[in-house]
Amino acid sequence: MTEPGTTGPGTSAAHARGSRELVLGRIRAALYGPAAPTARAGDGRATAPAGPPVPRDYLRSHVPADDPAALLDLLHRNLADYRALVHRCTPAHLPETVAGLLDARGARTVAVPADLPPGWLAAVRSTEPVPDDGTLTAARLDTVDSVLTGCALAVAETGTLVLDAGPGQGRRLLSLVPDHHVCVVLAPEQVVASVPLALPRLDPRRPQTWISGPSATSDIELDRVEGVHGPRTLEVVLVTEG
Repeated sequence: MTEPGTTGPGTSAAHARGSRELVLGRIRAALYGPAAPTARAGDGRATAPAGPPVPRDYLRSHVPADDPAALLDLLHRNLADYRALVHRCTPAHLPETVAGLLDARGARTVAVPADLPPGWLAAVRSTEPVPDDGTLTAARLDTVDSVLTGCALAVAETGTLVLDAGPGQGRRLLSLVPDHHVCVVLAPEQVVASVPLALPRLDPRRPQTWISGPSATSDIELDRVEGVHGPRTLEVVLVTEG
């Protein structure tokens, strides 16, 4: 029992709510002015009033966005600059390219999304596909040699692949645990010039993974270590008719 004049759980919670509203009120005042009204959501929570429109007159791309060949070359260079291994092939040669990469890696198993286009594995003979039906655990994936996925799109200016768990991509777990990731990019339809041009094509409600090269980190001595937070080796197959 709380004695008069002392602080109990109820008063502590009230004090925390008051402090939170004080902080949020100061943020709203800084963003919208001191006289900004406080709107309330249906459950009584404070919500920020509509702010001024965000200007979008910045340069949306530093390279011509309507030159597919130039964008593909730029993507290739920037992927390689991030230490990804980049390959090109036509759609007809994709199965043998995938099979060759897995053979060269010595992969005995390859994790694949359940909805991976079956033709991509048509030439694979010595590697066992491990389809992900949603039950593969991180521990199980840690025993798999490689993973093969598609992507949502690729950003040429930054050499970035974006996966959003869409068709042919599988769950985020697939591209984060195995040590070797082979990612297929269909050009020109999946290649965009820049991040500002990529964002409108993505659904912000989907789980997105942005990949720029193999997983890498460095300590205070700037010693680079790869494979700490994801695949140590990233191989990208650019599929184009050209």
